[in-house]
Amino acid sequence: MTAAQSRSFRHHLHHLLLFLSLIRHVNSLESDTLIELKNSLTNGEKLTTWDPSTTPCSGNEPNWEGVLCMNDTVWGIRLEGKELGGNIDTKIIMNLTSLITISFQNNSLEGEFPVFKRLRRLRSIFLTANKFSREIPMDAFEGMRRLKKLYLANNEFVGQIPTSLTTLPKLRDLMLENNRFEGEIPTFVRDNLTFVNFANNRLRGTIPKRLQGFPKSQFSGNGDLCGPPFEECKVEIPTATIIMIALVVVAALASITVAFIILQQFRQSSNNALQPPPYKKQPSLDHDQMEQGCGGKTVAAKKLDLSLKLTFLNDEAESFDLADLLKASAVVLGGGVFGSSYKTTLSRHKVVVVKRYNQMNNVTIDEFYKHMKKLGKLKHANLVPLIAFYYRNEEKLFLADYVENISLAVHLHGSRSEVKQRLDWPTRLKIVKGVARGLLHLYNELPSLITPHGHLKSSNVLLNQEFESLLTDYGLVPITNQEHARDVMIAFKSPEFKNHGRITKKTDIWSLGVLIVEIMTGRFPANTFHYSKGGDLELTNFLDSVMKEDVTIDMFDKEIGRFDKRNEGEMLKLLNIGLSCCEPNVEKRWDIKEVVARIEEVRENNDNDNNDDD
Repeated sequence: MTAAQSRSFRHHLHHLLLFLSLIRHVNSLESDTLIELKNSLTNGEKLTTWDPSTTPCSGNEPNWEGVLCMNDTVWGIRLEGKELGGNIDTKIIMNLTSLITISFQNNSLEGEFPVFKRLRRLRSIFLTANKFSREIPMDAFEGMRRLKKLYLANNEFVGQIPTSLTTLPKLRDLMLENNRFEGEIPTFVRDNLTFVNFANNRLRGTIPKRLQGFPKSQFSGNGDLCGPPFEECKVEIPTATIIMIALVVVAALASITVAFIILQQFRQSSNNALQPPPYKKQPSLDHDQMEQGCGGKTVAAKKLDLSLKLTFLNDEAESFDLADLLKASAVVLGGGVFGSSYKTTLSRHKVVVVKRYNQMNNVTIDEFYKHMKKLGKLKHANLVPLIAFYYRNEEKLFLADYVENISLAVHLHGSRSEVKQRLDWPTRLKIVKGVARGLLHLYNELPSLITPHGHLKSSNVLLNQEFESLLTDYGLVPITNQEHARDVMIAFKSPEFKNHGRITKKTDIWSLGVLIVEIMTGRFPANTFHYSKGGDLELTNFLDSVMKEDVTIDMFDKEIGRFDKRNEGEMLKLLNIGLSCCEPNVEKRWDIKEVVARIEEVRENNDNDNNDDD
């Protein structure tokens, strides 16, 4: 080695050591910061994996629950449903310089609103379902130019909506429902909001023009809001004008009264024969009239009771009603593209999921009931059966049994703290076969529907304790507002709709193909969890990136675990089936029977002596 090479080597080695030293320093700082955060929270001791003897991250994998990692660095905190109390001290987490998302949903946080404007890199804040009950300062979001999502629903915030939200250039999601905000909804400077909810507050006044295109349900439960999507606002006469008019009227009446008295006195003095008219007693309400009035109230009460009645879709005894649901303990599971979902515990032995749907006015009430009865008759081992529904023009509620083992999407893309078992190859094959069988049943039982499912994606595949697939949110296309369906539902992301503006009998096959590719590669098509206006582009890019690669074992999700020559061929076979289902040309795409037959042929391994993989 020459002297020059030696100096160059020492120079590079020096920089490498400095870099490694910096990484260790960052990891140590993040670890200390998170431990301090843990100690500042009530019940923080429940975060048992937050142990200073280990680092929060190993590459992209978290060692601590609720921590999101990339390149050994913490970029997010997601501590949902951990029974944490107290408040979030943003002075502590300022040391997490790469932090861009924070979620403490379904906890018991309270007190002053955290000073998030210290964390100007934040893109997402999720505080739904906590116990905040104070006013949010007007400048609480000042300077947070990167903030995209703000979820503050199901708290008890008071006061006005902070005006500092109105100028944020990237804010897309604003969920403020079920609080006690008051005053007027402020005017937003930019037209970039795609999801909003102001329902069930104490807001009043005119809905700003930029928000008037959102559904009525997103503003319901306030009482004093007007303007589209509600009735036009009535023109109010200024108070000063009313006072002036009242004074003029009073003065005029006083003058008339004085004149009348003088005239009467004059007449009485000039003609004593002229008598005032006799006084007539006003009739009072008799008993029958009172009974009739009470009867009117009774009828109204009966109508109210009827409005609380659930429509059950199977032969189960109607052991509960909407009033029971409202009194039961509930936990917010999340907010999808249709509305929020709640886990509702009616008793020790009865737990249901209640889903709210806000975009279902595409058919008449009779057509809606007929369609729901049709869905209620569906019975299959791979479908989540609907128990009941509640109909109201503004929104609908669907009830189904709660599935304990969460969704396929969480198992594929969630952190290790959220899932108990890794999805190995046999489990993934079992899941795909269950999905295919459930979809085939929908095709057979709903032949009149162009897309029997219409919204097939990993977050709409639930898994029970045995990792059997259970499809949910099926058969909704006919009753969903078409504009909303085109914006958010998977069927309308297909090549045939994109190129020709129509969906076909093979559109659900394309959705199944996307799902199989996601299951086998572990890659995340971004818009299947949460939709934006760029959702079509995201899904197209996902498929393009996969289809351009050579189909080899290198494409498989590393979480599948070890595999060998016995199952490698079967795994490639299933991945190729998924890619074939994504065929852009509808005419060349397989139909449902051929797809299911091919999937059923796939085995855990290609050993002829072991074909019982189910």
